[in-house]
Amino acid sequence: MRKILLIFGTRPEAIKFAPLYQEFNKNSNFFDVKVCITAQHRQMLDQVLNFFGIKPDYDLNLMKNNQSLFDITTGVLRGLEKVLKDYKPDLVFVQGDTTSAFVGALSAFYMKIKVAHLEAGLRSYNKYAPFPEEINRVLIGHLADYHFAPTIKAKENLQKEGVKENVWVVGNTVIDALFWGLEIIEKNINLKKEIESFFERFLDSNEDKVILVTGHRRESFGEGFENICKALKEIAIQFPEIKIIYPVHLNPNVREPVNRILNGIANIYLIEPLEYPYLIWLMSKSYLVLTDSGGIQEEAPSLGKPVLVMRDVTERIEGIEAGTAKLVGTKKETIFKAVQSLIENQSEYQKMSKAVNPYGDGLASKRIVDIIRDNIN
Repeated sequence: MRKILLIFGTRPEAIKFAPLYQEFNKNSNFFDVKVCITAQHRQMLDQVLNFFGIKPDYDLNLMKNNQSLFDITTGVLRGLEKVLKDYKPDLVFVQGDTTSAFVGALSAFYMKIKVAHLEAGLRSYNKYAPFPEEINRVLIGHLADYHFAPTIKAKENLQKEGVKENVWVVGNTVIDALFWGLEIIEKNINLKKEIESFFERFLDSNEDKVILVTGHRRESFGEGFENICKALKEIAIQFPEIKIIYPVHLNPNVREPVNRILNGIANIYLIEPLEYPYLIWLMSKSYLVLTDSGGIQEEAPSLGKPVLVMRDVTERIEGIEAGTAKLVGTKKETIFKAVQSLIENQSEYQKMSKAVNPYGDGLASKRIVDIIRDNIN
């Protein structure tokens, strides 16, 4: 029996860990798996845990208003010292690029516990974009003992940095979670009715063309978000038949320009952040997605939705190369023209919509558990 500890603190991490947690529990004769949440995010994290039925075994409960990277880093480090001494895992799993993931890997290293990195090898090669995620990824890559890369390119990135052992290409568990989540919604009649009822105030029929917008990146604060909002305003004016639904991130650096520039425009709906099942349902009904999120770049193509990435660089270059996503930056004119093309040019839309998603087939979690069972020592 091997003791596995999953450490995470944000909603995206919880989403990507959920199907892996389920898969470990299917193999309970081999593994004892426990969950430690840092609660780097709180409300949004809890929503995902409730949806997937995950009950944390340890909760550091670190979320506080206006917390800095220094606050998160020191809080997670101190909290995990106690957790690791209590549980004494054989293997610690961290995911992606958050501060919780980096400090989780560092804490395990300090106690000479092996580390597995889920979603390993992503690189933008710009240490300030995304910030601080790019450097977190690099550091975790050199602390980890097992590396689960979503794509061949991610594996190649690790190899270039001298990380050549125990690297496997498995796909991304976010696709596993997406398919599982939509299945849960379909099977839960009451939940499905609640979701459909919620969106009735925005959507008149299934024929509505919806643009889903998400945005929260630190590197876009200020001028970047001003430009994004001006582009959305122009799209709304030029295409009044299009409905833009924007769940606005809680960060005041996002909410201020969004509300100032976009509030009151008839076909733009500014709403509170959506719980995960509501978000993936809306994504499945959308015409296209405008985002600076990492996970959505991977999820939306699985549903045949073109993704326009409002960042200057992305560590998920495979989607760009496959044609499922396009980098449009944060310049007003570039964003507007990219959306205009997908609305007016159906051949361009179909080319992106039908491109093959490079991020996986929904079986990544099973591959990972099989690999760990055969290779952990």
